[in-house]
Amino acid sequence: MNPTQKTPSTRLGSLPVLSRKVRIIGAGAIFLAVCAFGAAAIAPLPDASELPVKSIAQDLALPNLSDQIAALQQEPQEFIHEERVRPGDSLASLLNRLGVDDQEAAAFIKSDRVAKGVMQLKTGKRVQAQTDDDGQLQWLRATVVDNQDMPVKTISISRKNNKLVAQESAPKLERRVEMRARTITNSLYSATDASTDGGKLPDTIVAQIIEMFSTSIDFRSDLKRGDHFNVVYETFWQDGEMVKAGRILAGEFVNRGVTYQSVWFDDPSSKAGGGYYTFDGKALKRGFLKSPLEFSRISSGFSMRVHPISGNWKAHKGIDFAAALGTPIRASGDGVIDFQGVSSGYGNMVVIKHWANYSTAYAHMSRFTPTLRKGSKVSQGDIIGYVGSTGWSTGAHLHYEFRVNNEARDPNTLNVIAQAPLSPAEMARFKLAAADMTHRFALLRPGSTGGQSMAAR
Repeated sequence: MNPTQKTPSTRLGSLPVLSRKVRIIGAGAIFLAVCAFGAAAIAPLPDASELPVKSIAQDLALPNLSDQIAALQQEPQEFIHEERVRPGDSLASLLNRLGVDDQEAAAFIKSDRVAKGVMQLKTGKRVQAQTDDDGQLQWLRATVVDNQDMPVKTISISRKNNKLVAQESAPKLERRVEMRARTITNSLYSATDASTDGGKLPDTIVAQIIEMFSTSIDFRSDLKRGDHFNVVYETFWQDGEMVKAGRILAGEFVNRGVTYQSVWFDDPSSKAGGGYYTFDGKALKRGFLKSPLEFSRISSGFSMRVHPISGNWKAHKGIDFAAALGTPIRASGDGVIDFQGVSSGYGNMVVIKHWANYSTAYAHMSRFTPTLRKGSKVSQGDIIGYVGSTGWSTGAHLHYEFRVNNEARDPNTLNVIAQAPLSPAEMARFKLAAADMTHRFALLRPGSTGGQSMAAR
């Protein structure tokens, strides 16, 4: 062999040649494998009955139930009970039904200032308790309600470091938004009492529907078969049980082909307070009540008269409403208390500053509402005090003044119909709320994918 000849196996320069050979051989092997696989794939498969069958038998040990039960018995057991207070229940009978066999707990509930509330629970209210397998109380929870069945506080009793402690807390309520649609077939009440479509509407919601549309619809004579309404309102729940209905958030009533709509809007930054508006932002509520007393008669109008004490002929710059001592006095409009106290001949007096340049004054009151102070925000209809005969007064009555720029005016001669209009910023926020309610009404209308009744999230 020529010593200058380069052999493929000893020269790096020959590696490409070797690689090509390897690739050719590898490609050939792959081709043959594919052919072989293809041949195998088209070959007929043997019948399943001809395949060999191999059976395997194995004994499996079953669990020992006695051992499992014994193990569970070694673990501490906890039991949760729920009961409702029954008529004539004693603390002992209630604890017995709850599975509590704990003299220490019974004595604690009778003696502790907070825990004592469990013994004043109203009939029908729920009580929950957890005990161990010996009946020892681990914890107990109950909610105290007021005379209107509204939750006031939650009483919690628990065992910490083997010592019972009790505490009060505000009840935790879950707010839900309900959506209902009803059609009038007989009367409004028969429609709201319907057992279908989510069941009976709460009485407070029915009352709000009537109040909301009573200025446009006479519910005694105007309703017609086929009229229908949609309503969106809030409810409040505790432990899966509805405890109260809240405010109507939006309403739509179609009466004799005419549609009436309203939506609630309350902007925290607004001094005017919340109220119902049309969907284009016009207030539905009158700016001021015709009378700050629910039941009364005018004993002296806005006119010249002989003063009952001085005997002088002078202008009477207000309206006197005759009423019994202690009759509640209502704020005639939304606003802020500007004065509360004694004012010379006016006696006990409250002045409310309203929107724009309007204010109202209430005099000769017997007493004020305890929770109100100067600067307190009040809404139309809120009780601000009670009829009296303080100051220069000859008998129980309310002296009421309507003022414009602090000057007394006859309210019967003023055309103040609507409440304060929305500002541009408020209107922008209102439109967002109105758009949401418009969408909800669309879901409630017949033929929509939303159906006739929904419990909104």
